[in-house]
Amino acid sequence: MADTSPPMTRPDPRAADRFEHVYEVARDPLVRYLARRAAPDAVEDLFAEVMTVAWRRVADIPAGAELPWLYGTARRVLANHRRATSRFGRLVDKLALLARDAGPGLPPSGDPDLADALAGLSATDAEILRLWAWEELAPAEMGVVLGISANAASIRLHRAKGRLRDRLDDTRRKTAPVTGHVPGVERKEAR
Repeated sequence: MADTSPPMTRPDPRAADRFEHVYEVARDPLVRYLARRAAPDAVEDLFAEVMTVAWRRVADIPAGAELPWLYGTARRVLANHRRATSRFGRLVDKLALLARDAGPGLPPSGDPDLADALAGLSATDAEILRLWAWEELAPAEMGVVLGISANAASIRLHRAKGRLRDRLDDTRRKTAPVTGHVPGVERKEAR
C-alpha cells in the first residue's frame, strides 16, 4: 500500500520567529487571563491549546495586536472548555451520588442505566472513571496509580468519558418513550 501522507516540510523560519515573538509577548498576560477564568489545574492545558491555534495560524495574527487576537482565541477555547466541563459535571454529580451507595468493589446502585453503561466499558475505562469520580483524583494522581504519565491519564479519562456518554445516550435512546419525550427533560407545557 502506498503512503498517501503529505511529505514532511520544514517550517518557514520566518513563521517560527514570528511564533517565538508571539509567545514571548503573550506568555504571562495570557496565563493570567486564563487563570482568572478557569480552574488552576486547567490553565496550562488551555494555554497550550491557545498556543497550538497560534502556531497553526501564525500568519493570521495581526502585527502589533498579538495579545488581543490571542485573548479572542483564548475566549473561544475557554467557551469550549466550559461546555465540556458542564456536560461532564452533571455526570460527575450523578456518579458521586451513586458512589455513596456502593460498597467497596460493588457497582453503583440506584441508576440501572449508569450501572449498565459502566459495566459495558472496558476495565481500563471503568477504573479511570472511578478514580476520577469516586476518588476525585487529578490526572497526575491517576497517572501515578496507573503507572502512566499525567498527560496519558488525562487523554484516557477524556476518551473514557466520551465512551460512557455514548453508552448512556444509546441506553436513553432505546428506553425513551414513543411520545418522543426524553425522561428528565421538562416539557414546554409543564413550564
